[in-house]
Amino acid sequence: MAPILIAERQDGLLTLTLNRPDKRNALNTELYRQLVSELQQAAADEGVHVLLLQGQAECFTAGNDLADFVGKSSLEQDDPILQFLHTLADFPKPVIAAVGGPAVGIGTTILLHCDLVYLGENARLQLPFVELGLVPEFASSLLLPRAVGQLKAAELLLLAESMDAHEALRLGLANRVVASADLLAFAREQGLKLAAKPPKAVQKSKALLKQELKQAVHFVIDLEARAFAQALQGEEAQQRIAARLGRKG
Repeated sequence: MAPILIAERQDGLLTLTLNRPDKRNALNTELYRQLVSELQQAAADEGVHVLLLQGQAECFTAGNDLADFVGKSSLEQDDPILQFLHTLADFPKPVIAAVGGPAVGIGTTILLHCDLVYLGENARLQLPFVELGLVPEFASSLLLPRAVGQLKAAELLLLAESMDAHEALRLGLANRVVASADLLAFAREQGLKLAAKPPKAVQKSKALLKQELKQAVHFVIDLEARAFAQALQGEEAQQRIAARLGRKG
């Protein structure tokens, strides 16, 4: 059986590749657990200078695996999902995202915690929480308005319409759009370039950039998680998710 997360190390760059292509790289509990383990090891490993997170050139992630997610009645601190959110938010080394194809739900909110974001021309970002009877997660209610402005954040979260790569770039959610076929190679090249810089200076600079909102991010992650778990048990979400799973089945 193929691994659902592939870890590769090269010259200070750790590449983590989501590898559930048959599920469009939807994140389930086991994938979250493996991501947490890799992040914790990488944070402690002085040989890792930069993290590159990617899927395949044609698919980043379709978001949370609804079939795995729908049974949750709460999100406790030891839940792998919540552990992942806090661990990535606290990750001390630069995080690069290479995004091709769909980046749905957490596939988009995760980008708000990355330090460099590169999109393939085929990238499509979407925040479908309200559409599913749910609420924003991963501190996106805090970070998205700061990234794109209050009105645009409300539009993206409330109307849940997707945006293409060039719109995401225009809004400041990405550093660059590249040809889809070149995306992964380009992101790796950028990662290696960054990994070759003085690691302590890079990490301290990241810490300074993140310092202002650090405590607020963790507070809002937990606040949203409680609201999300409550919404997940509500009638709106139950009906919408059941319909979505039915269509997929």
